[in-house]
Amino acid sequence: MPTLTMAQALNTALRDALTADENVVVFGEDVGTLGGVFRVTDGLTRDFGEDRCFDTPLAESGIIGFAIGMAMAGFKPVVEMQFDAFAYPAFEQIVSHVAKIRNRTKGALSVPMVIRIPFAGGIGGVEHHCDSSEGYYAHTPGLKVVAPATVEDAYTLLRHAIDDPDPVIFLEPKRLYFSRADVKLVQGAPFGTATVRRAGRDATLIAYGPSVAVALETAEAAAAEGHDLEVIDLRSIVPFDDTTVMTSVRKTGRCIVIQEAQGFAGVSAEIAARVQERCFHHLHAPVLRVSGFDIPYPAPKLERLHLPGVDRVLDAVDRLQWNDIADTRWAVTA
Repeated sequence: MPTLTMAQALNTALRDALTADENVVVFGEDVGTLGGVFRVTDGLTRDFGEDRCFDTPLAESGIIGFAIGMAMAGFKPVVEMQFDAFAYPAFEQIVSHVAKIRNRTKGALSVPMVIRIPFAGGIGGVEHHCDSSEGYYAHTPGLKVVAPATVEDAYTLLRHAIDDPDPVIFLEPKRLYFSRADVKLVQGAPFGTATVRRAGRDATLIAYGPSVAVALETAEAAAAEGHDLEVIDLRSIVPFDDTTVMTSVRKTGRCIVIQEAQGFAGVSAEIAARVQERCFHHLHAPVLRVSGFDIPYPAPKLERLHLPGVDRVLDAVDRLQWNDIADTRWAVTA
């Protein structure tokens, strides 16, 4: 198995897709000669030519509009929004057209395209260079929304995204671009399949993208305090894997959802509602959320105070009403 960074795994996925299907094209701001701000498209123009990987003007709405036309004509565009908050000028195109064309044409037309968005924080970016915009896209019917948390999933999920017949918002955690791991370059589990990153019996931590690493670190720290926490990596927000999530919560009886985005009306609120609706009689404590604060994204020096970290998640663990833990453990093992 090769050892790759997440950026290299994404680059490999793009290379394999370009090789496998001549209709795949890659474009966006600085993705050609420069190879992308995070070097995800490094060498693609050199190896596949300017017809397959090329730079565009600095006009996000134009990039998406051009991609819509190409997708309707039979191509499979993979476009890059250079940073998460740079994508907002294209939001009208995404919501009004990308997400609705299949429905509007009663299935006669589709737009098989991937919109790659470096998202979330952890890099000390200045204004408009860090944001967590997944809630906007997840709230839009017609879009699939994916957020890998591991190097291997970066490859797997991007290959699935490019092959998908519908538009996919592919959220790439900026802070993980240069994380490194041994990977199997295979198209593994598809969208809508969450995974258990750590098994446990006392409570379930649900996370996606960059928050998965926080959940795993929290589980390690909680073990020293006597709590055995299970960690679920959603992998995709839309479609959502109810089965894996609810199976875990019904086993543990407690649940915390972690996200970097602001808490109000966010993805974590949807997850908490789903858990409460489906697992009410299994819960021993209210479902808790740990998120960013309900403020505009802060300046770089204040970022560490805004992002949910291990200490804030451990505080939530302490608030999970543990007075009945002896009965819970007996009921699970009996």
